[in-house]
Amino acid sequence: QVQLVESGGGLVQAGGSLRLSCAASGIIFSTYSMGWYRQAPGKQRELVADIPIGSSTNYADSVKGRFTISSDNAKNTIYLQMNSLQSEDTAVYYCNARHRVFSWQTFWGQGTQVTVSS
Repeated sequence: QVQLVESGGGLVQAGGSLRLSCAASGIIFSTYSMGWYRQAPGKQRELVADIPIGSSTNYADSVKGRFTISSDNAKNTIYLQMNSLQSEDTAVYYCNARHRVFSWQTFWGQGTQVTVSS
């Protein structure tokens, strides 16, 4: 059974920082692209950052220079360090795992709320 368990969300003031974690189980971690998505009220879910293969990373333009995605393969865990948070970053953040070959094998975490107060 595949599980993606997120943690680290919460309420923070604008300009503050949070670190999200996503622990994966039930998958062969090295065969999956891992990433973070977010969904704000009334908006579509959007990619925040991902690690598609190896050590390469992708970021949404809106978070470049502020957010950093990283991976600890020994712990089957990815992280999202979020600095200089803005009210526009308020959303539910979801962890995503997508098989690098069989892309239909995609899994989502339950989501963690990030609220940035201005």
